[in-house]
Amino acid sequence: MGDLLLVRHGETEWSASGQHTSWTDLPLTTRGEEQAKSLAPLLSGRPFSLALTSPSRRAVRTAELAGVTGAVPEPDLREWDYGAYEGVTTVEIHRTRPTWDLWTDGVPPGPEGHPGESPQETGARADRVLTRVDAALAGGEGDVVLVAHGHFLRVLTARRLGLPPADGRLFQLATGTVSRLSREHGRPVIAEWNVRA
Repeated sequence: MGDLLLVRHGETEWSASGQHTSWTDLPLTTRGEEQAKSLAPLLSGRPFSLALTSPSRRAVRTAELAGVTGAVPEPDLREWDYGAYEGVTTVEIHRTRPTWDLWTDGVPPGPEGHPGESPQETGARADRVLTRVDAALAGGEGDVVLVAHGHFLRVLTARRLGLPPADGRLFQLATGTVSRLSREHGRPVIAEWNVRA
């Protein structure tokens, strides 16, 4: 059985400034493009039985620059819907809600079509992706690679390890990195985390 590789997209203007970015479809910065290109050696030579990417252009572009060919957009890989906190930093939120925590409080509703998500709702999407991942890994044809977003991939990691979605808070994930989830004695484990070229 292969491994599950998680690729967080390269830097964008808002990831650099700490602004919550879900549906706002920002391009990679120049630094973000360089980060994505630098991942190619970490991913080359690995056969992938499945390559999925978030539909956002920052994830699709990261996959392209990192040499992930044949990646299929998967709507469930989109970032946590930040609702009314789209484009807002945690520092700004704490001015009016000093104890706010994304992992326990979720977000208030935003504009139409963006109701925001709770950790449990984001976790349900992660579970659907993991069902697809498990089917691909069971075929024994190689690894699976997911190119997506920081908070979503942290939730997915928690779910892969059998933890509640809110435990994604335990796994800091930098832009332009590769992480590898594997198995040891039949149990899911983190084999590598936040790897850069």
